[in-house]
Amino acid sequence: MDPECARLLPALCAVLADPRQPVADDTCLEKLLDWFKAVTEAGSSLLLLQEHPCLVELLFHVLKPQDLSSRILSFALRLAGIFAAQENCFQFLQQGELLPGLFGEPGPLGAAAWAAPSVRSGWIQGLHSLAQHPSALRFLADSGAVDTIFSLQGDPSLFVASAAGQLLVRVLDLALRGPAEGRVCPQAWDWPACARKVVCHLEDCLRSEATPRVTQALHVLTTTFGHCRGLWTQGLWARLSPLVARLLEKDPVPAPHALVDLLLGVARSPVLSSDPGLWETAAQALSRLSPTQAGPLAAGILKLQDCPQALRIQAFSILLQPLAHVLEATAQAPGTPRLLEGAAGDLMAVDTFPPSRSACVGLLCSALAHLELLQPLPQRPSPWPQAPLLAAVVTILRFCNGSAAPSSEAGGRLCAMLVGCVRVQRAALDFLGVLSQGLGPQELVTQVFAILLEYLVSPDSSPTVLKKAFQATLRWLLSSATPPGCCDLEPYAQLVLGELLAVLQKRLCSPCWEVRDSGLEFLTQMTRHWGGQGSFRQALLGSEVPELTRQLLQDPESYVRASAVAAVGQLSSWGLLTAPSSPEHPAVPQKTPLEELLLVLTTDSEGFPRRAVMRVFTEWLRDGYADVAEDPEQSVAPVLRAASRDLDWEVRVQGLELALVFLEQLLGPRGPSTAAPPGALTQALQALCRVQLFEFAFRSLFDCDRPVAQKSCDLLLFLKAKATPSGSQQEVGDGPNVASVEAALRRWQAGEQGQPLGELAPEAVLAVLRSMDLEALRDTLAESSDHVERSPQSLLQDMLATVGVLGDNEADCY
Repeated sequence: MDPECARLLPALCAVLADPRQPVADDTCLEKLLDWFKAVTEAGSSLLLLQEHPCLVELLFHVLKPQDLSSRILSFALRLAGIFAAQENCFQFLQQGELLPGLFGEPGPLGAAAWAAPSVRSGWIQGLHSLAQHPSALRFLADSGAVDTIFSLQGDPSLFVASAAGQLLVRVLDLALRGPAEGRVCPQAWDWPACARKVVCHLEDCLRSEATPRVTQALHVLTTTFGHCRGLWTQGLWARLSPLVARLLEKDPVPAPHALVDLLLGVARSPVLSSDPGLWETAAQALSRLSPTQAGPLAAGILKLQDCPQALRIQAFSILLQPLAHVLEATAQAPGTPRLLEGAAGDLMAVDTFPPSRSACVGLLCSALAHLELLQPLPQRPSPWPQAPLLAAVVTILRFCNGSAAPSSEAGGRLCAMLVGCVRVQRAALDFLGVLSQGLGPQELVTQVFAILLEYLVSPDSSPTVLKKAFQATLRWLLSSATPPGCCDLEPYAQLVLGELLAVLQKRLCSPCWEVRDSGLEFLTQMTRHWGGQGSFRQALLGSEVPELTRQLLQDPESYVRASAVAAVGQLSSWGLLTAPSSPEHPAVPQKTPLEELLLVLTTDSEGFPRRAVMRVFTEWLRDGYADVAEDPEQSVAPVLRAASRDLDWEVRVQGLELALVFLEQLLGPRGPSTAAPPGALTQALQALCRVQLFEFAFRSLFDCDRPVAQKSCDLLLFLKAKATPSGSQQEVGDGPNVASVEAALRRWQAGEQGQPLGELAPEAVLAVLRSMDLEALRDTLAESSDHVERSPQSLLQDMLATVGVLGDNEADCY
């Protein structure tokens, strides 16, 4: 322990033991416990207590009848558990009867303080910490603590109840881990008494008619099989699995969600997954649970690597049933493939679909979400029914917008439940986007684009639905490229482009800012992928979309302005912002895109658009955008000047990134340290001085926002590496220019940011760079900004200063 901390510790223990002193807040107590845990993990707890008897005195003081705060009592219980985690320290505390006093009947268990949930939680956490060795196991058995843990499983505080269940798992693991070592599987009669008691309690809970007790047992078993990998888990599952299977015979099945979690936890365990009885129980659960309850179990089974094929088929049919029902409820064209054939297709008749709207919506959304997660997995069911799934999702979307044709009375009820349901629309559009990764018949793909256009055109589409429709449309357009990854589209997709641009033109004029924003994002993505494709360029230039995008740079909503900046950047990169010419406006002067974005950077009051501008400028410079590549220095200079003065730290970071890209283009890419040729270095330094990069970079080294300083340090280190040949250090004499620069840097470091550097000579810049220890500065910046304030010494000082034990000048006020 640090000597200063050792000096402060007795005073702190006295404050904590004094009920008259104001109680430290929970955050300080948690930090104090973390510190003690780190100290004990690094050394001997027994030695710590012997060297600092004030800690033992604090724990004994807690046992005295007094009006102690429940937070301090909880803290003491947890602290005792941390110390007792080491067996020799446990025995030391046991000799003084301290542990029975804290964790037995004479302590908080029999006092009024037990009514506080924080005390009960501290008691459990303290026991959890000390349950690390055989001595602790005997203590738990002899002190009656196990019975208390059983009762706390039903505690009204969910945190206490959950912690009690986790402590039971810890007790089981501690009790059975030793007997199981070196043996195939310990028999029940070989288990320690403590373990037998816990297992008997779990058996009683599983036999109980009270659902909360069943749930408690299932949660304990799920945690046990999920976290414990010992051979003893085989014996535990063999003993309890018949009782778990018997739960499925009850009507209704108790705690279905907890039961599903348990079965999946056992199936994922490498020790237990080879048990044939497990798969029989899982199959029984799939058939006994309702479709909504069985869905998570079916999805979990299909994600397993090794699973009986018959069970996989049964699980997949559970997920497909709701979508199969949707297809059955409408008049499908002859030859439309069915999702479920034969016996599997009869598992859910149309008339047995959930009658309530909430249940119907929940079942459909759950099935769509599970299938969406399964589709990209290598272990997904094969063959994958791509065509029927496409037909089902299109049909669901038609039910939701009211354009479906029900084939029965049940279909009419389904239509009434789904029409206008935004939740189902979102789930279906998400899944439809994922299905673009597979192939489908041409007529179905045509239907996909048709329903997507319907949603994009419809005034009833909510902003979130519209955003997802744009996203799904983009994914289907990308999948229609020939070959995949190419910028050329299939003929039918090219026909869709014209309609899409008409929709986009309308959406960019929407009164809803979310709709305008989604439209701009879609335009940006389309331009990025197809900006060089002839039909797209022709359709776009023939529309008003480019001009509307320009106008949205002045949108009242900052998010929209930021998206408009990104769209303008993409359109400009492909030469798609050409001003439309007309007889009415033969020669209207118009700003260049670079000038327009620079205006946004210097005048916009919100940070989002300005950050977007910096990203666009960086991308333009990196990709060689024509207007920038023509004179990079002239283009970069005003942007760097504006970024250096910006109040938004992210804009300043982006400005330094732009400077780094500019530097790479002058001196070569980042990578292994290779010095630039002297001639190229001199020219580059002169250019950097002209754009005033060094004042920006040096000033940023002392920026109050750490990411800015880190980025500046990276930039200057890169320049220093390019300016210094590997393995050599050039001596440069100090001149008046160098001295003035270093003096300005010292003033900036002290917080005086007013005086500029003025004109800089390349030689002065090199001299300053070589004199600065940028590597040490980089290491300092890598530390967290509160590394001093988070020290244990600072914590103790703050806690003592709170009660006035320290003088004003001793407190670490931060």
